[in-house]
Amino acid sequence: MPRFAAIDVGSNALRLRIVETAAPSPSGASKDQLPLLKAERETPNNWREVVNLRAAVRLGSEVFLSGRLTPTSIGQACAALREFREAMDAAQVDAYRATATSAVREAENGATLAERARREAGIELEVIEGIEEARLIQLAVSRRLALSDKRALLVDVGGGSTELTLLEHGEATFSMSLPLGTVRLLEAFLRGARSLGHNREELLDEAIERALGEAVPRLKGRPFDLIIGTGGNIDTLVDLCPFKGGFLGCPRAIDVAGARALYKKLMGMTPQERRDTYGLRPDRADTIVPASAIFLRIAEQFKIPAIVAPGVGLKEGILEEVVDKFFHVWDTAGEAKSVLHACTRLGQRYQFDEAHGARVSDFAASLFDDLQAVHAFGERERLLLRAAAILHDIGDFVRYDGHHKHSYYLIQHADIMGLTPDERAIVANIARYHRKSVPDPTHPNFRELDRDARGKVRGLAAILRIADALDREHRGKVTSARAVVERSKNQVLLFIRGDQERELEEWTVHAKAELLRDVYDLNIVIADGDA
Repeated sequence: MPRFAAIDVGSNALRLRIVETAAPSPSGASKDQLPLLKAERETPNNWREVVNLRAAVRLGSEVFLSGRLTPTSIGQACAALREFREAMDAAQVDAYRATATSAVREAENGATLAERARREAGIELEVIEGIEEARLIQLAVSRRLALSDKRALLVDVGGGSTELTLLEHGEATFSMSLPLGTVRLLEAFLRGARSLGHNREELLDEAIERALGEAVPRLKGRPFDLIIGTGGNIDTLVDLCPFKGGFLGCPRAIDVAGARALYKKLMGMTPQERRDTYGLRPDRADTIVPASAIFLRIAEQFKIPAIVAPGVGLKEGILEEVVDKFFHVWDTAGEAKSVLHACTRLGQRYQFDEAHGARVSDFAASLFDDLQAVHAFGERERLLLRAAAILHDIGDFVRYDGHHKHSYYLIQHADIMGLTPDERAIVANIARYHRKSVPDPTHPNFRELDRDARGKVRGLAAILRIADALDREHRGKVTSARAVVERSKNQVLLFIRGDQERELEEWTVHAKAELLRDVYDLNIVIADGDA
């Protein structure tokens, strides 16, 4: 059977998991599957574990104070990655993904580790954002638990960050990455302390409260059915303070009241005493204190008596996606739908004209399809165009004058689950050029893109300008538009249906057709009748 690997370069440790599996079902875990967790070392897709390695390299120990990875920690990480590469080669892995999270993405010299990983270990290390980390963890959890009828808060506590994701009926409707992690808190407030007195506890609580300050008000709408915990400390906490009989059909859960009592005991112990009393690893004996504090504060904030522990995390989310894509059963349409929903939620935050955004997105998709032979872009570019079309006017929230530039800024600095930073930059630039000036290398936002991304922005912005023109007054006067390319005449026949009084829309189409002519060498001719 094919074999797959996931590498997680975290702030507290590096981890490798290799599994083998046959082709999964296209839909993953069914909705009526898995009210309980599967047996140990087995997942809904029937993986068989081949290798599971962990290297205790604490990359975050200096990053969160100095902003840089130390030469020693980089060397130790590279040594671990070389060991991982040897294990992957020995296992004859067919596909893998390696990700680095908060410590590396925050380090000024994080690129040095990624470059050395490629050169010394032959591993392509991808530094991911918190929103991507949250997406992958959500994927693992949703494949592990039946959540289609529940409202759940997913809390992933890592060494450098905590990802909060609100799941409603299994779909993420809110996600935020907070600079709140076990190693970060250790280095900032608990470094050098043996046992931790009342003053240290107050410092810890205040730091956590401050970090949660923006997220909690946005999550307090209606009660959660459950809180789901992931991260390196969660399984230890479940073992030390289990919720008797499980919680909501999930056999492994933390008893919050028991965890509060345990936390008080742990605060009064030295790390060595925690190791001896509870049999903890050295790098767990110190991080379990801030991890407990974070989980407890969140559970008590929302008055939930237990935290469910599904036993999956970032590695499992990576594997779910790698396996599905290898066997060509990845739900591309579902992924696109989720991205567009995330764009709509972002637009709603800035009080955009949702109906206009939806119409322009539909027009853009239709024109994209009709011009396929001309532009030769793929499904991913179609998604980026639709995302830009939905969001092109959100800059109105700042000010109408120059709103295309404000749209660029808001999109570029937003978290859109499912888009990479490079893709988000493309979307932001497409929206930037939906009106006024065309893409220009003298513009810093356009100049910073690589050559391939610039070509996408020019080609897709040309389509968006026409799509936006078709709803010039935001009144839905045009109901449909089809394009027919006549290459022999260097023109596009645009067949429009809708209100008879649409002179302004037709005039605007011609006025905004310059970029289309420049990119594709095609003039637009508005035609009567149907295509």
